[in-house]
Amino acid sequence: MTARHLPSTTTLQCFEAAARHMSFTRAAEELSLTQSAVSKQVAQLEHYLQHKLFRRVRRSLVLTPEGSLYLTDVRKILAQIEMSANTIMTYSGHSEVLRVATLPTFGTSWLTAHLPAFFEAYPRISLNVTDRVQAFDLEQEDIDVAFFHGHGRWPNLECHKLFDEQVVAIGSPSYLDRLRLDSATDLIEARLLHLSTRPDAWHRWFAEQGITTHRSYHGTRFETFQMLMSTVMAGGGLALVPRFLVEDELAAGRLCCAWPHVLEGPDAYYLVYPEPLGELAKVRHFVSHILACARRT
Repeated sequence: MTARHLPSTTTLQCFEAAARHMSFTRAAEELSLTQSAVSKQVAQLEHYLQHKLFRRVRRSLVLTPEGSLYLTDVRKILAQIEMSANTIMTYSGHSEVLRVATLPTFGTSWLTAHLPAFFEAYPRISLNVTDRVQAFDLEQEDIDVAFFHGHGRWPNLECHKLFDEQVVAIGSPSYLDRLRLDSATDLIEARLLHLSTRPDAWHRWFAEQGITTHRSYHGTRFETFQMLMSTVMAGGGLALVPRFLVEDELAAGRLCCAWPHVLEGPDAYYLVYPEPLGELAKVRHFVSHILACARRT
């Protein structure tokens, strides 16, 4: 195998510190190096990349466009190295790590409420929980268990249905007072907010009630339900969200249902994991716990 002469961690640290301080001198102080050592490391990196990363403007450092682009990746690399080192330093042979991916708002609104009981029951299993907005390849991203929303048929994955969802139109009390709705048709003129992964939700909501409008696809889009719900609570408009995500807000009066119609689709929430991992104890324990919690929901 041909040896790869990649930049060293020290070189990347020198570049990142110099970019953060916009000063070789201050970077050297932070890293306990000399100013000339930091300058030399950056020069070697520029030679390796065949691009200038800094330029001097009136005796000050300024990142070049190439430098700004490279800095983003370097920070990710250094953060990953630090995280991996911390994981190994805190590793105990008596514990296991389960890597879990969840839909962001599902995670904050439902999953987190059921994790403390899991921690109590299985103290030797630690969770590494990350957010994912859309379906992805678990094996490629080294994820053990994930929560998906969809049809429930993903290749090479064991899928356990958790529950269906009832989608309701919601708004803040103040915004709904201004609208003075007498029929579902009146919602056509409201400010309709959308989730980017469900662009046809309003269209289906209106169509089920026999209402046709070109405005059902128009409006601001958000990547997560959390941002969508926060904007609605601030009086930004109306949105369609799964009822279980806003039960507390509806009960407290922070949000209200804009109209009684409930949108029910073919999709549901699922707990999934790669088929070969089903025999792992940590996966079996987590799956059993989550399924039991879902049955009580």
